[in-house]
Amino acid sequence: MSYQPGDVVTVDFPGVTGVKRRPAVVLSSHEYHAIRPDIILGLITSQTKNLGVTDCVLQDWQAAGLRVPSIFRSFIVTLPRSANLSVVGHLSSQDWQGIIACVKVALAE
Repeated sequence: MSYQPGDVVTVDFPGVTGVKRRPAVVLSSHEYHAIRPDIILGLITSQTKNLGVTDCVLQDWQAAGLRVPSIFRSFIVTLPRSANLSVVGHLSSQDWQGIIACVKVALAE
């Protein structure tokens, strides 16, 4: 399957306390997918407490296929494209731009 930057997927996401099926957003580009067998994902959570500068409140969460108000958190993983990803929606342009801004803050320049 071809994944698009900004696609919202569900995936078995590795975390601090183990693996959990949860939503994530595709961060990797078309150029990345053309040469790599994996996919770069960022965590989406419904935990709205203790937000930081690398978190982004999703304004259009329902249109993105999410069931509850959600936050992008700059918890980034790389998984094989065979990792049982299911596309549930796509982010609005506004939310995608917010996520890009959060990722830029999270990464060193």
